Amino acid sequence: MNKWVKIGIGVVAVIALGIAVVFYFTSGMVDTADSFFKAVKARDIAKARGYLAEDFKAGTDEKALADFLSRGAILDFKEASWSNRNISGSRGELDGSITTQAGGTIPIKMMFVKEKGSWKIYSIRKPTAGLQSGDASPAAPAKTDQVALVKQSMRDFIVSVDGKNMEHFRSTVSTMWQKQHTTEQLNEAFKALINAGANWSVLNELEPVLAGEATVDKDGVLVVSGYYPTTPRKVHFVQKYIYEGIAWKLLGFNIEVK
Repeated sequence: MNKWVKIGIGVVAVIALGIAVVFYFTSGMVDTADSFFKAVKARDIAKARGYLAEDFKAGTDEKALADFLSRGAILDFKEASWSNRNISGSRGELDGSITTQAGGTIPIKMMFVKEKGSWKIYSIRKPTAGLQSGDASPAAPAKTDQVALVKQSMRDFIVSVDGKNMEHFRSTVSTMWQKQHTTEQLNEAFKALINAGANWSVLNELEPVLAGEATVDKDGVLVVSGYYPTTPRKVHFVQKYIYEGIAWKLLGFNIEVK
């Protein structure tokens, strides 16, 4: 047999072996995804939630999960196919699509973590359908969604500032941030604003103005900045988010009157 033919066969064999290894080590994630979608198909949201990682469950109750699945037509699940599989230690990812009973195709990405030896779903991402700006990073949500994130975070912040306790605000941020700071630490961090006696609720009646395009850094952190058109001085903000579970959750919050 020709030497180059032998080498070619050898290369093909190595590639085939590599694919087999990836499929073997990611099979547990696929099994978890299949079990999750089987429960979703049966409308058993409580059971489906059992396949989520602890951090995911901490920030997502059954109603929130059901709403997400319903909005994305995922409740109409028929079957899933995975075009890309990745694994690195105790973390992994499945990239592909699901087919609905109506014949539609929905792109989807699922991230996993290993907890007590079993693969659990850390996050589920479904790209927003429809027209979107081509200038922003594909990983960033649409501009209207960015504005909605800013307004909701500001509302939650104002509730706590008015109540002179950051407990409510802390309950709405990412699990990652909650693990880093207690309510008492946030009370101390925002002490000056809490004691300022300003009427922050006026911001709830205004539309925030975003400063350019939001960016997502190499660590997956979404940074949204801008200002509220208050007079005589504008209220500037920088808000940072990380994708946890099924939504962007607040990771950093800065507000300043200039």
